[in-house]
Amino acid sequence: MDIKEYFARISYHGSHNKPDLATMSDIFQHHIQAVPFENLSMHCGESIELDLEATYSKIVRKKRGGWCMENNNLLSWVLKTLGYDVTLLGAKVYVPELDAYSEEIDHLLLQVQLDGKSYIVDGGFGMAYQLWQPMELISGMDQPQTPGVFRFQEESGTWYLEKVKRKQCVLNPSSSASQNVENEVCRRIYLFTLQPRDIEEFRGCNSHLQTAPDSLFVTKSICSLQTPDGVRALVGWKLTEIKYNYRDNTDLVEIRILADEEIEKTLKEKFNITLDKKFVPASSGRFSLF
Repeated sequence: MDIKEYFARISYHGSHNKPDLATMSDIFQHHIQAVPFENLSMHCGESIELDLEATYSKIVRKKRGGWCMENNNLLSWVLKTLGYDVTLLGAKVYVPELDAYSEEIDHLLLQVQLDGKSYIVDGGFGMAYQLWQPMELISGMDQPQTPGVFRFQEESGTWYLEKVKRKQCVLNPSSSASQNVENEVCRRIYLFTLQPRDIEEFRGCNSHLQTAPDSLFVTKSICSLQTPDGVRALVGWKLTEIKYNYRDNTDLVEIRILADEEIEKTLKEKFNITLDKKFVPASSGRFSLF
């Protein structure tokens, strides 16, 4: 494992001698625009491992992406290597269809202590709810970013992350199977506490999300990547591309349903992913991803 090889993977050419907020933010921005949030291995007959060296090989050498436990575990190694004070945290993701948070921890995120302040760094949520910068851990303060306004709310030691959404202009709404998403104003994303975690505590979660019949990741193949001005995502056969704030506090959304023969080319051209094994797209069940 070589930090310079990682920097080459994310096309980062900036300074890394001083562990400050600007450097962390710059590396983070490069990571989310180079490394997709994806679970494609599951739909190629492969399992997703938590071993750090396996994750490094997959993301850095094979130029793949990963889900939260891969992306954030790798980011933890990167930041610690550069001298940052990093702690793993566990979160419970909000499920809109159930109007409830997960019963068990199912998301890994990072807390970084820097210059007397605390920041949340999360490079593993993907889709339109992916942070674009580290967020200062302050309750009730709006923190505008390119994807929208994020904020934390703290209640009795539990922290809640939410995002204020913009209006959406859908170019071809007939392609969209989820019309209700446009009516949301604020979306809850996840809750967490500041209890330090160890990567070993996520092994059960990592296995459960790959095997449970009702797991979002079992029912859907997902690949999303942040772009310089928005986000693109391939969920099953549906390719969604969003341009953030293209006019008057409105996001531009374009949706296209791909044919089977377009999938491989789209993964290569839009996400820079080439798979070793046969990929079988999946998109069953109702989950609101945008």
